[in-house]
Amino acid sequence: MLRAGVIGLGVGEQHVVGYNSHPDCETVAVCDFSEEKLQSFKNKNPKIKTTQSSEEILKDPNIDVVSIASYDNFHFEQIMLALQNNKSVFVEKPMVLFREEAIKVREVLSEKSHLRLSSNLILRKYPRFVAIKDLIATGQLGKIYYMEGDYLYGRLHKLTEGWRGDIPFYSVVSGGAIHLVDLLLWLTGDSPVEVSAFGNSICTQGSKFQHPDFVGALIKFKSGAMAKVTANFGCVFPHFHGVSIFGNKGTFKNGFKKGYVYTRRGEAGSVPRRAIETPYPGAKKGDHLRAFINSLAGKASADLVTTDEVFGAMSVCFAIEKAMKENAIVKVGYI
Repeated sequence: MLRAGVIGLGVGEQHVVGYNSHPDCETVAVCDFSEEKLQSFKNKNPKIKTTQSSEEILKDPNIDVVSIASYDNFHFEQIMLALQNNKSVFVEKPMVLFREEAIKVREVLSEKSHLRLSSNLILRKYPRFVAIKDLIATGQLGKIYYMEGDYLYGRLHKLTEGWRGDIPFYSVVSGGAIHLVDLLLWLTGDSPVEVSAFGNSICTQGSKFQHPDFVGALIKFKSGAMAKVTANFGCVFPHFHGVSIFGNKGTFKNGFKKGYVYTRRGEAGSVPRRAIETPYPGAKKGDHLRAFINSLAGKASADLVTTDEVFGAMSVCFAIEKAMKENAIVKVGYI
């Protein structure tokens, strides 16, 4: 039986559910800064240890795996301490904030090949996107030549009033758009080779948030395909993942209640479309943990977000940040 610890009781509570729903795992300890959150959790889960010390969990020799769902600026330090204490890690995105940190994590993992690291890139579990992956894999959309992935956050107050505006640096790319970056890579199996990007902070002007709240990137893939990806945190719009996939035989466009596939060209209103009614979202934040625990237990885990895939998506995000900062086309340097 694998023993898990969870750091951060926001989304981390869903990690507890994910661990405890697996027959080979149990949550034994949780950590949060807030005494109120810990007490509320304790009232519902009296058998699970609670602590305000992340080190107590990260250094506990009886804990095998740890979920890190703390503020983004703590991820690097906590991942490193977990790995140094021989714990596999499941981390909320972003894995880390800076490329230099990712390189150091990769170095430790290369020395401890028995450990695993995965991240909660949850869009892969949405049934509607699973259906689109099948359409692409079976050639129903033809050769993919262009994609759009828009991370429409629709919750500006989380930048201007929440912790994201309090920490030294927050990236809407690696904290939000990474979901769409990973999704497009997963859907196509293609690899980005270079990017260009621009950003602005119009929506958060005058607030405590001091970083871009909107970033738009253009990505060129190895196959020659192109993609536009945005992190749009200031939009006056519901939280939504705008996804469009253009192939030479068909097009998919996501909608709130349904997605639609078009397989004919023509005038507006005259082209038939097929509805994709599989659920969106249709997945919970802890749903990736079953595959992760399976991998640790030596069981088949085809839907695992692998360590290489986490670093791949992060590498693209770092390139986007660099392209925006330098106002230049940047080659993706994979970590």
